[in-house]
Amino acid sequence: MRLVLTWLINAVALLAVPYLMHSVDVTSIGAALVAALVLGLVNTLIRPVLLLLTLPVTLLSLGLFIFIVNGFMFWLVAQWVDGFHVDSFLSAVGGAVLYSVISWALSTLLLKTPDGQS
Repeated sequence: MRLVLTWLINAVALLAVPYLMHSVDVTSIGAALVAALVLGLVNTLIRPVLLLLTLPVTLLSLGLFIFIVNGFMFWLVAQWVDGFHVDSFLSAVGGAVLYSVISWALSTLLLKTPDGQS
């Protein structure tokens, strides 16, 4: 049940991003649900490999290169999912940051447990 709730929170966060960035477009709730699912799968399967491959650059940039990797994942999913569009790579980096912040905030507010642990 918690996994489904997390997926829905991520879809809502993805629907909120176009209101803050006009260069990101999500056409429907269905597209947001599919894009949130694909983002979750990409971040679970592909992102760890990319982080390992780019570890030297990430260390040299003091971790800032992770923003580029996250933007690439966001842009990649926008290329794959119909109804989810990002204008440019720079928009993808900004959209990924906004998506992460909104998703984190919603998860913090909605997924609280009675004992205080998430």
